[in-house]
Amino acid sequence: MSSELYSGFSDVARQAMMQPQESMLEVKNKKNKLYIGIPKETSFQENRIALTPLSVALLINNGHEVILESNAGQAANFSDKDYSDQGAKIVYDTKSVYEANLIIKIAPPTMEEIAMMKTHQILISTLQLSTLKADCLHALLHKKVTALSFEHLRDEGGSLAVVRAMSEIVGATSILIAAEYLSNIFDGKGLMLGGITGVPPTEIVILGAGTVGEYAARTAISLGAEVKVFDPSIYKLRRLQNNIGTRVFTSVVQPIVLEKAITTCDVAIGAMRAEDGRSPCIVSESTVSRMKPNSVIIDVSIDQGGCFETSEVTNHTHPVFRKYDVIHYCVPNIASRVARTATYSLTNIFTPILLDIGEQGGLKNVIWQKSGVRNAVYIYEGQLTNKFIGERFNIPCKDLDLLIVSHR
Repeated sequence: MSSELYSGFSDVARQAMMQPQESMLEVKNKKNKLYIGIPKETSFQENRIALTPLSVALLINNGHEVILESNAGQAANFSDKDYSDQGAKIVYDTKSVYEANLIIKIAPPTMEEIAMMKTHQILISTLQLSTLKADCLHALLHKKVTALSFEHLRDEGGSLAVVRAMSEIVGATSILIAAEYLSNIFDGKGLMLGGITGVPPTEIVILGAGTVGEYAARTAISLGAEVKVFDPSIYKLRRLQNNIGTRVFTSVVQPIVLEKAITTCDVAIGAMRAEDGRSPCIVSESTVSRMKPNSVIIDVSIDQGGCFETSEVTNHTHPVFRKYDVIHYCVPNIASRVARTATYSLTNIFTPILLDIGEQGGLKNVIWQKSGVRNAVYIYEGQLTNKFIGERFNIPCKDLDLLIVSHR
C-alpha cells in the first residue's frame, strides 16, 4: 500500500515539474553594449534630465549600462531611488560619470565638464550656436569627441524633433503663465483668461505662426480667449488655420493693424524665431507704453533677443518686471518650468536613438543609416562637420559622409 502511495506521489511530482515555472527575465548581454553617463546639470535653472527611470530600465534590459550622478533627476522630481530601482548605478563623484563612453545631457558642456571627458567619447547635448564659445569647441576637437547637437535631430517627417517637442510645451505653457499673471494673485487685472457667459473674453495677440504660436493659439482658444495671430508668412498662417481646425483672426505684419491689436489686447505673446541670429523685434517701446495697464507680455523669443523692444532677460526665480505698468515675463527656458513633462518628451526621442546605436553596432552605423541623426552631428571623431560653425570660427570643415566611409 505504501508503494502505491509513493507511486501516486511521484506522478503528482512529475506533473508539477511539467508545469510552467516562474523565472527571472534575462538581461541581454549585448556585444555592442553602451556605457551611458548622465551627469547632473550645472546650467542655471536647467531642471530637465535626458532619460526617465523607465527609459533607463529599458536600456538596461537591452544589455546596456547606465551611470547617473546623484540628484541628477531631482529637479524633475525623479529620485535616485527611482533610478537605482531600475538598475542604474548612482555615483556621487561627477568625474565617475564621465568615465562612461557615451554622455547624454541637456545643456551644452562647460569647460570644466569637457576637462573630465575622455578621448573619443560620444556626447549628446544641445549646441546653442548663439552662445557657443571657441574655447569649448577647440577643447572638444582636441579630445576627438563625436558630438551630436540634439536640437538638430530630425524625425521621419523631416521636422526638428526636439525643437518641436519643446515648442509644443512652451506654446501651451505660455498661455497658462498668462492666466496666472492676469489674476489678482500676481497683481494683475483680476481677469479669468477666456471669460464666461455674459463677460467678454480676454484678447490675446500671438506674434508668430510656428509651433509655439500654434500651440499657444490652441490652448488659448480652448480656454475661450479671443485670439489674433500675426506672422509675415502667409504659408505659416494658412498652416496654422488648417492645423487648429477652426477659424481664427490671422494677419500678416501690417504695422497699423498690429499696433492697434497690441494696444487693445490683454496678453501679447512673442514667438517669432530667426533661423540664425536675432529674432525680429517688431513691437516698439512706444507701442508697449500705450498698452492697457496690467497687460501681460510673454516674450518666448527672449533667448534670441525678443520680439518686444522693452524685453529684458529674466529667470524662474524673478520671472517678471514691470515697464509702463505692463507685466513682462521674459524667461528663456520656459520648458524647465514643467521639467517632468519636458523630460518625458525628451526621453521619447532619445531612448529609441540609444537603442538603435546598440542594435546597429555603434553610432557610426546609425549616422550612416539615418539622415535625421546625421544632421545633428557637428563633430565626428574630433573633426568639425558643421559648415556654419566652421565659417564662424574659421575652422576647416570636413564632409561627414566621407569621414564615415574612411572610418568604416
